[in-house]
Amino acid sequence: MSEEKNIAIITARSGSKGLPDKNIKPLMGIPLMAYSILAAQKSNCFQKIFVSTDSEKYAEIAEQFGADASFLRSPETSSDTAGSWDVIREVIKEFEKRGKTFERIMLLQPTSPLRTASDIRMSFQLMEEKDANSIVSVTATDHSPLWCNTLPDDLSMEFFRNEQYCDCPRQFLPKYYRVNGAIYLVTRDELYVERMLRKKSYAYIMPQERSIDIDTEFDFALAELIMSKTDNK
Repeated sequence: MSEEKNIAIITARSGSKGLPDKNIKPLMGIPLMAYSILAAQKSNCFQKIFVSTDSEKYAEIAEQFGADASFLRSPETSSDTAGSWDVIREVIKEFEKRGKTFERIMLLQPTSPLRTASDIRMSFQLMEEKDANSIVSVTATDHSPLWCNTLPDDLSMEFFRNEQYCDCPRQFLPKYYRVNGAIYLVTRDELYVERMLRKKSYAYIMPQERSIDIDTEFDFALAELIMSKTDNK
């Protein structure tokens, strides 16, 4: 059994219902999932970059961009209900059957094309600094949830406003963050704990302009606009 340090796993299932073939849809002339492959390559952090897919077509595209896609997902991890970590565990187990183990695993979702090689490197650096079990990327929310509420069926605003915060200037509100889906970095042991991404888990903060999660045509248009005005590093 040979041990290697780091593997990037890009999860690119073919069955997108909202936007068919989203993961290979061209973005600025390049298949969406290729941005994750190229960022992983540019980071120089990985001994293996693997694309997990259920599609021979996707696998062929992945290999054209220099990733390994030498085996496809099982039927169990190809379904709509399969979780990303089930996919990751399946990949790791298959490599272990082939005699390769990895110390650290980074899940890169192909729907985060604005994540950069620098983001990847900084996540590894943060893991070292914190002696972390996991690193998860986050970004600041657009608006404070303290200004949000649900609405009743009649749309009444009578109890909508939180009196404690409704007239508070934004700069005095506590800052809230959301998981942006761009980076999940874990140790191998973390894959098998009962409750992942909690103990010794730390946030890697990314700016909003690199935190777009592609799901709709509007997201594609916004990503293209940002890409046309920036140079990812």
